[in-house]
Amino acid sequence: MAETADCIYMLEAKARNDIDDAEVQAKKGAAVQWCRHATSHAVSNGGKPWTYLLIPHDAISENMTLVGLVNQFRVD
Repeated sequence: MAETADCIYMLEAKARNDIDDAEVQAKKGAAVQWCRHATSHAVSNGGKPWTYLLIPHDAISENMTLVGLVNQFRVD
């Protein structure tokens, strides 16, 4: 998890070769749905939206920013 002034992010790193695995994709779908429900509840109570990111392990490096990861790996 990472929280900014505007959003709460659920970040999940997976090995790049596992990203298309059926189980990983099913978990991705569940996480996206969870974020939708969390967003609905949070926003209706003055909170922040939730966003899910599925990040290939080899995309994570010291020079990456959260904004850069969100722009590349946000799952809607």
